[in-house]
Amino acid sequence: MNYQHLQHTWADFSQRISAFIHRLGLDNLALNCDHAALRVNDNQTAQLLVDEFSQHGKIISNNIINGRPILIIKLAEPLVIGAMKIQCVELPFPSDKSYPVEGWEHIELVFPSQAQTCDELVAELIEKVPLLADVIAGNTIAGNTIAGSDENSDIKVKQSSPKGDKERLANPTIAFKANGICVKVHPHDIQKIVESEQAC
Repeated sequence: MNYQHLQHTWADFSQRISAFIHRLGLDNLALNCDHAALRVNDNQTAQLLVDEFSQHGKIISNNIINGRPILIIKLAEPLVIGAMKIQCVELPFPSDKSYPVEGWEHIELVFPSQAQTCDELVAELIEKVPLLADVIAGNTIAGNTIAGSDENSDIKVKQSSPKGDKERLANPTIAFKANGICVKVHPHDIQKIVESEQAC
């Protein structure tokens, strides 16, 4: 896998992500997407992508999170999904986990909030999108599936508070996963998180 492969697969990934955002009812909120994230299974591929992406942007963060380097690259030309322009790519080096498919894995949406915990973020999100209450409780959306696709499988929800070694800004995160893709929602733009690291 390389930069060219990622360029070729972006259109399909962005279509699937758009459909998933619609299914979750998040499209009505007109949220910004601060970054898209990759998954790779070996260090050699990760380093190749670092070198290639560096020709198309600038590394603004190289942080250790959960024991492995995770780089944030600000692109010279943003990626596009619908009306969203995505300025950054998250490139994690591999962990012990092996991914069945390497490449684009998730995007992260900024839901403006002062939430300090996942519980607070969940409450605010459900207030804006009530149908998410069932999803977060573990029930699949029955009436909002996408015709002619395999989007009827269960949506898995994970709540976390990922934190880099130097982070000073709480950024609780809710992840919605289905069919090999994921949409995450958090309160703060990744570039603000990077600035909070550098203010130490």
